[in-house]
Amino acid sequence: MSRKQLDVTVRQTRPDDFDGIIELCQRVYPTSNAWKHEQLASHLNVFPEGQLVAIAPETNRVVGMAASLIVLWEDYDFDMTWRRMTDVGSFTNHNPEGHTLYGAEVMADPELRRRGIGKALYQARRDLVRRHRLHRIRAGARLRGYHRYAADMTPTQYVERVVRGELTDPTLTFQLRQRFRVIAVTEGYLHNDPESLGHSAVIEWLNHDVVKPKDYARRDRRFLPERHPLTRDPPPTSSRSSARSP
Repeated sequence: MSRKQLDVTVRQTRPDDFDGIIELCQRVYPTSNAWKHEQLASHLNVFPEGQLVAIAPETNRVVGMAASLIVLWEDYDFDMTWRRMTDVGSFTNHNPEGHTLYGAEVMADPELRRRGIGKALYQARRDLVRRHRLHRIRAGARLRGYHRYAADMTPTQYVERVVRGELTDPTLTFQLRQRFRVIAVTEGYLHNDPESLGHSAVIEWLNHDVVKPKDYARRDRRFLPERHPLTRDPPPTSSRSSARSP
């Protein structure tokens, strides 16, 4: 059953949003540590434009957030951990000379799922990449449904089946629908995550205003079966026709 979409406002995070973000984080991850004020302040200090909140129109409450930084991907590899990619959550490894927006966090109020909050945040991120003429967004998609299948398959086998549409993962399936592609699977990405058991898929969205076919010609075909429509690359789009301000 479809649910009425919320007409949320996505804007840059401000210091007075910190309490709302921490409260949201506690609802989304009740068994994990929430973001701390000093971490959120560090994010704004190093890359304010990359920090976003979704605000509910009627309550003026934080119902979603996205946190990101720019990295020089050559400094990293696919056996990454969240702690390394974010400098233990501080984002002080932000490098404006890089061409990759690293998505460190996206979350939406669990009571308002399937109301368009995640879509609005991902669109705002794509707009940010186009404005900065970055090449891509990359992130680690924690495999929230993997714990149900861990006794029967490896993380890579699980991701292959999600990409083919044979299984549904609460996080990765949504990201595939947002035109992300899986480019690798990483074990040990997260600590103390009972749903993913620490595993993630490395996902990528390419800015076709900048990248060329050679930039994605060598993708792992296990994660790109052509018969599945969610994994086909869209044609290049013009930033003039598709970009909008968050």
